[in-house]
Amino acid sequence: MNRTCTNLSKGGNNQQWRPVFIFFGCIALVLWFGTVIGATQAEVEVVDDNGRSIHLPHTAQRIVSLAPHITELLFEIGAGDYIVGTVEYSDFPPAARSIRRIGRYNAVDLETVVTLKPDIVIAWQSGNPAHLVEKIIDLDIPVYYSEPRKLLDVADTLRRFGRLTGMTANAQHAQQQFRRRYELLRKRYQIKPKVRVFYEIWNQPMMSVNGSHIINEVIQLCGGENVFASLAPLTPTVDIESVLQANPEVIIASGVGDAAPPWLDEWDRWPQIAAVKNGFVYHINPDYIHRQTSRILTGAERVCAFLDKVRGP
Repeated sequence: MNRTCTNLSKGGNNQQWRPVFIFFGCIALVLWFGTVIGATQAEVEVVDDNGRSIHLPHTAQRIVSLAPHITELLFEIGAGDYIVGTVEYSDFPPAARSIRRIGRYNAVDLETVVTLKPDIVIAWQSGNPAHLVEKIIDLDIPVYYSEPRKLLDVADTLRRFGRLTGMTANAQHAQQQFRRRYELLRKRYQIKPKVRVFYEIWNQPMMSVNGSHIINEVIQLCGGENVFASLAPLTPTVDIESVLQANPEVIIASGVGDAAPPWLDEWDRWPQIAAVKNGFVYHINPDYIHRQTSRILTGAERVCAFLDKVRGP
């Protein structure tokens, strides 16, 4: 900084005002450096989704992410460069694919985690095994639990990740964008006729979602009624007899990736189901609806479009 202040004295044609310029220029630089240093050294306190208060001596600059949705949300607020390690399937945005892999959601190389010297590990509360996360805590590494269970929880997670990383302005913008998109969908579809929906996660065994699942909230946001909302398990196993009895007006299946799963055509065997009879059987990329990120609203827009086809013109 001293060299920079000295350089200020080399320019300018007005010798009389040069000392003034130097003085105020140096003051500005001191304030700027103080702001930058303060931003990284200020203590941080954030409450995670398990209700635990997380204290850090400074904003997190080295993060290990234990779930794809965590990685994606960090990138969304501009903190992707802070991720020093993550797990398989953390593949969005494309830049996430170059981050060092430390294992899978249920099996992490703890030695590697230690060598990465993270300021914090962000864990997926319902996805990562409890014993695995406890081992990380036993290593005296701070752990933040992430578990957005409602759509607006995603927006709140963006805000708290911003606080955790110092990316508060980016996070606030992302949070506002999410809430704006959510409200547009809610206002548009809350008055539309209800449509009975069967959401099929997988076919063998056949699995759906209950009323507590975030996908159920997507269905409700679009004016749909989940035919298996009343079942107890979060992702209940169902059979063809129960689907026949529920008689959904639309079937939406996920599978893997953009391609429709091969078992989607098997529904043609059951033309007595209203969805099959009328041709309202659809596929959606699970990345747009299974991950608790801002892309879930993109998935919601597609689900809403499917339901509008059932409603007709």
